[in-house]
Amino acid sequence: MRELVRTLRTPDSGILGQGVRFALAGGTVMLVYLTTTTVLADVFGVPFQAALAIGFSVGLMVHFTLQRFFVWTHHEEFALPLHHQVGRYLTVAGVQYGVTAASTSLLPSVMNVSTEVVYLATVAVIVSTNFLVFRHGIFHAKPAVPERDHGVPAFEGDSPAQTSVEQPTH
Repeated sequence: MRELVRTLRTPDSGILGQGVRFALAGGTVMLVYLTTTTVLADVFGVPFQAALAIGFSVGLMVHFTLQRFFVWTHHEEFALPLHHQVGRYLTVAGVQYGVTAASTSLLPSVMNVSTEVVYLATVAVIVSTNFLVFRHGIFHAKPAVPERDHGVPAFEGDSPAQTSVEQPTH
């Protein structure tokens, strides 16, 4: 079991490892979000809408942190700097909120199903989409730079002594 856990945590675990870490992070964030909101509202008497906003904000911060440092681990650096990751992440979060609000307000009456059914279907689509968007558009690694033979320049600009492209003579 320890070997399985160790394997899933390494960058070499591939898409399976990423998927497991993505699910674990999502479950953790769900617990943090629900616990924060509930404890603030029920234990500390914070008005529910304020507790919900605080819980959502705490959940977003925990989610981003887990995505960046736990789910999308790799050997290379991230392709995007932190501030671009934050910007894209918050854009995705805003879009996902808008899609959820629109689908749950418009589709139940059109499809003649309950709001909860639409909500659960929307969440399933969003989670699947987020995995792909996070993997390829936010938390992706810089392309690996292949090692090359240092004895022979690969391009004209690779050698300071080389001033022109050598052309074959006929």
